[in-house]
Amino acid sequence: QRQVVESGGDLVQAGGSLRLTCTAPQFDFDFANYCMGWFRQAPGKEREGVASISFLGGTIFYADSVKDRFTITRDNELRTVYLQMDNLKPEDTAKYYCAASNGPLTSGWEDGADFKYWGQGTQVTVSS
Repeated sequence: QRQVVESGGDLVQAGGSLRLTCTAPQFDFDFANYCMGWFRQAPGKEREGVASISFLGGTIFYADSVKDRFTITRDNELRTVYLQMDNLKPEDTAKYYCAASNGPLTSGWEDGADFKYWGQGTQVTVSS
């Protein structure tokens, strides 16, 4: 069964940076056929879309709350997606999930409904 695996979560002070990594070792040669997304969920809150990237990286979306602070990139040869998070804020504290979609990336990506494969998540905690 295909899955994605997140790593890189940690405890960091406000203003600091982290880079999350998502690997897809079982996607083999067709990883480039999948759009990828990062989502997060804080305790007591609904899941929200953070960033997404199309098959070849030509289209990228960000949630308004992370624009100009977070950067999503992908390396299709390594079957890996990254989320560089700078100037972190306490409100960024959440469990972050990576997900893959084998459909086109649309403006409605944030609800996550199009994403079929999900990881177990990695915890990011930002202290004030």
